[in-house]
Amino acid sequence: MSEIPLPHPSRLSPQRADFQAIIEAHEQAVLAGAEGYVDPSNGAFVFTVSKLKERTFCCETGCRHCPFLQD
Repeated sequence: MSEIPLPHPSRLSPQRADFQAIIEAHEQAVLAGAEGYVDPSNGAFVFTVSKLKERTFCCETGCRHCPFLQD
């Protein structure tokens, strides 16, 4: 499996105190084949990059791990 991409900084700032906990939760979910994970800071359900890739397009709702954002 290729490296799991980090979220675009506009969707998840690397400066956040909980950044590493979120990245770890996301990586665990991707490796487990889960559709998403529970955000460790606020309890919200967040889709993984793998699940979002299945859509084949950006839905424009601000998904944290959207794989279709351009730099």
